[in-house]
Amino acid sequence: MVTGTDKKNRRIVISGYYGFRNSGDEAVLRSILLALAEQGEAAGVTIQPVVLSADPAWTSQMYGVEAVRRMHPKDVWNALRTSDGLISGGGSLLQDATSAKTIPYYTGVIKLAQLLGKPTFIYSQGIGPVHRRWMDPLIRGVMRKSAYVSVRDAESAELLKRIGVPHSRIEVVPDPVMGLPLPAGSAAVERAEAAGDAAALPVVGVSLRHWRKDGADLGRAADALAELASRRPVRLRFLPFHTPDDAETSKLVMERLAGRLAGGSTAELAAPGDDPQQMLLEVSRCDALFGMRLHALIYAANQMVPMLGLSYDPKIDQFLHRLGLDAIGTTEELDPAAFADSAEVLLDNPEAWKKKHREAIERLRQQSQQPAQQIAQLLRQTISR
Repeated sequence: MVTGTDKKNRRIVISGYYGFRNSGDEAVLRSILLALAEQGEAAGVTIQPVVLSADPAWTSQMYGVEAVRRMHPKDVWNALRTSDGLISGGGSLLQDATSAKTIPYYTGVIKLAQLLGKPTFIYSQGIGPVHRRWMDPLIRGVMRKSAYVSVRDAESAELLKRIGVPHSRIEVVPDPVMGLPLPAGSAAVERAEAAGDAAALPVVGVSLRHWRKDGADLGRAADALAELASRRPVRLRFLPFHTPDDAETSKLVMERLAGRLAGGSTAELAAPGDDPQQMLLEVSRCDALFGMRLHALIYAANQMVPMLGLSYDPKIDQFLHRLGLDAIGTTEELDPAAFADSAEVLLDNPEAWKKKHREAIERLRQQSQQPAQQIAQLLRQTISR
């Protein structure tokens, strides 16, 4: 069924963790929208997105697209009924670590689209962990009936294979954010600022989140940062990817650093706002990044910023391994001296890090467009029929 006024128009609903103002997930949405526009144009298809959002008015204003309430069944039903298909993703949607409700919700949206006869496309999702085995059939059923399935790492593909999704139907691709560009016009400004700021302290971006209830992981992170600051002057710039939670977490760590920043080192909290490309710009200004949030690490890779990852979830290790890296520590263990040693290596010779990892990063950048390209081609085929 063609629902647009132009036979080349395709109205596509996008389901994900959108409208919560989490910079990483909003970056995923921005990346998908840009990729769909670019690849749709190349395929001769005009893709009209409709985003399922926790805050439709904000999403519409931020991205200039139609958005509807994600938790209102009538809104979701009407959006799907009048659409030409559904994209589910990206992000870690199909996992039960954060809630037992997550998998039933996202698979339910996919299943509803399929019951309505709409093609469904799985866009660069991170699958798992899945601890409740009764959820396997929910995932397997919608995956088998999807027109296209892509996941963001080999571990996700293996999980799908184990629960009965044919491996031949699964494409392993990078996270969409690897293809996110800087805001328009920012490159020239950045070059000018860098030229006039050669003597400034090296900037170490810091992205932390609350994980352990006792806060011991944040204490260890503060100790590691204090050790680095005791060795050389640095500017610690805390980057809140999920507000207000990450801002509060950053303030707690900054309080633990009070009186421990020697030799002119400083600590500050960035306020990039809600636009994910502005946060990408913040990361691009760093000389190195210490990241716990997955998308902080992805932003750093996107901008070739040397990084140290702190692992709290397998998805952190999976992404780092694709770059040929290991985590510097975990939420259970982080050695301050080893952290400072590694950070100093990155600050002293960033070009060596970039040279070593450039090929892997460029490959991920190029491959980040694959899901949009595949989806645009599949939508193009429906026009030709």
